Amino acid sequence: MDALTSRIQGEVPWCMLFADDIVLIDESRSGVNARLEVWRQTLESKGFKLSRTKTEYIECKFRDGSQVENEDVQLDTEVISKKVSFKYLGSIIQGNGEIDDDVSHRIGA
Repeated sequence: MDALTSRIQGEVPWCMLFADDIVLIDESRSGVNARLEVWRQTLESKGFKLSRTKTEYIECKFRDGSQVENEDVQLDTEVISKKVSFKYLGSIIQGNGEIDDDVSHRIGA
């Protein structure tokens, strides 16, 4: 996979590739859109296809302030659905930075 994606991989943690997941991180939605478009074009030119229905994003606010963007995150022309949390490898990652859902999930397990 590295041979196919070496041109589009960024420095960690700005672009991470897992078994079947890609994590793109940027300070703005327009930056994520630009990175996502490069990934889409590169992978589709090699015969791969990014799922428009399974692709999701989460927004995390690491700084105080009300930076509001009116731009949607898009894959090609399709708007990507925004999630409040992700479940990945047994952990729950929340966009608000809290760990309540993860703790509850682990206690319930």
